[in-house]
Formats: sequence, structure tokens, C-alpha cells
Amino acid sequence: MRRVGILLKRGKPEAVEIAGQLAPWLAARGHQAIVVDGAPEISGGAERVAESELGGRIDLLVVLGGDGTLLRGAALVADRGVPLLGVNLGHLGFLTSCAPADALVALERALAAELHLEERLRLRCLIRRGKGEEIVKFACNDAVVSQGALARLIELEAHLDGNLVTRYRADGLIVATPTGSTAYNLAAGGPIVAPDVRAVVVTPICPHTLTNRPLVAPASSRLTVRLAGPAEHVQLTVDGQWGTELGPDDLLEISQASPPLYLYRSTGSYFDVLREKLSWGSREG
Repeated sequence: MRRVGILLKRGKPEAVEIAGQLAPWLAARGHQAIVVDGAPEISGGAERVAESELGGRIDLLVVLGGDGTLLRGAALVADRGVPLLGVNLGHLGFLTSCAPADALVALERALAAELHLEERLRLRCLIRRGKGEEIVKFACNDAVVSQGALARLIELEAHLDGNLVTRYRADGLIVATPTGSTAYNLAAGGPIVAPDVRAVVVTPICPHTLTNRPLVAPASSRLTVRLAGPAEHVQLTVDGQWGTELGPDDLLEISQASPPLYLYRSTGSYFDVLREKLSWGSREG
């Protein structure tokens, strides 16, 4: 029996409708549908588990939502090596595999091992507090250090494998995976990195000087970032899903995480997706 988790975008009736189609289809074929506690009732029935238990109870996670919902799902199951199949109910949907009308066919192909499965780099973000406390979070898209409510420059010192990179004076700093290179990194002027490239991108946000440029480093590198000047309310945000304040004595250490993110992809190349989502090569008028 394959155990299939279904994660629904909050407040999205269309997600409930699609889940109501998938759950009985799975049951009819001897598979178990599983949802997290607090999810809406879906027709066809589904076992309910706590979010913290989801990764250990399923073999595949179907995400009904946009990229944000998929990142939420990755935070729940990626550490267990559970692959994700995204059904796009959002806007851009860079990470999702198919449109709602194709959800059933895509799930059938995934269960039959006929759908392409990609490995995507994840980041391990270790926060070492000045008082000795350590916090570990994982990112599929990016880790962002930025000023909070105030529009002020902050000064950040970055080291790569123990070597000083530079001191950034900027609104913040983005450390992105190739997957996340088309997210905040792209909006901040960073490069698009093909998903099979084993690299991380370090991009300053609105740097004070033009000499601060995006940096592409090997995925095997260890990047450390700390405050290098007085600042208040500096925030670390991981995948836009989790955040914490960084103090003057805190150290952020970013390295490659294991296992990677396993992501089902529909037919077509990565560049097909970019042309569709970013309108590459299109002409107006």
C-alpha cells in the first residue's frame, strides 16, 4: 500500500474539491489518503495525523496550492526524503507540477513511477546564539537576512569556508538555492540558476555601493553571516515560512542539507517553465 498525504492550501475551496476527487480514487486502488489535523473534511475520507508525524507516515505528498503551500509541505516532509507532487492553485507556480485539471493523471503517473523526479538542493541554516543556544531550519528557496520595520541599511560580514567575502552595507542579504533563484533573488537582481547546478547564490538587497554584486558559490561551501555594525530588529526569514530576530552576538551558518528535496516534475524542460512563467522571448504590441 502506498500512503499518500494531501496538503491543502488554507482557505481554498478548490483544494477541498480536488482532494475530494483524489481520496476516493486512492482508496479504490488500495492506497491510503492522509491529511493533517485541522484540514477541512473531504469526501471519500482520509486518515488524520499531526503535522509533526506527517513525514513519517507517507510515501508521497500531494500539495494542492501554490509555491508557498509547497514550501510548507517541504518543511513538513523533506527531511524524510518524501517526494512532493504540486498541483498549482496559485499564481506563478514555479515548483508545482501540473494544473488542477491534470491532478489525477499526474498522481497516477507518479504512483506508477512514470513521472520525472528531480533532486533539488536544500540549505541547512544553523543559528548560533550568543548565549550558546542553537536553532536549525531548512530552506528549499532561500534564507533572507533583512532589516525589520525600519528602512535602514545594515552591515553584514560574510565568510565563505572561513575566508572573508566582504562587508555588505545593504537592506539585507539573500542566500538562495537554484530553486529559489527565481524568487526573491531574481527580484533583487540575482541570476537565474538551473536547478541541476550544485550552487548557492548570495545576493545583497539594494547594496550601498555598486561593487557589491551577487556571488555564486559551490553547494559544498559553508557560508557564515553575522552583524558587523549596530542594528536593531534584524530578521532572518527561511523560505518565507519561519522567522527569528538576529542579534549582534548571533552567527548564521548556511550549508548544504541532506537529503535534497525530491520534486515531481511534469514533462517539458525547465526553460519551458521559464518561458511560460516569465514570458521570455515574448513581444508586446
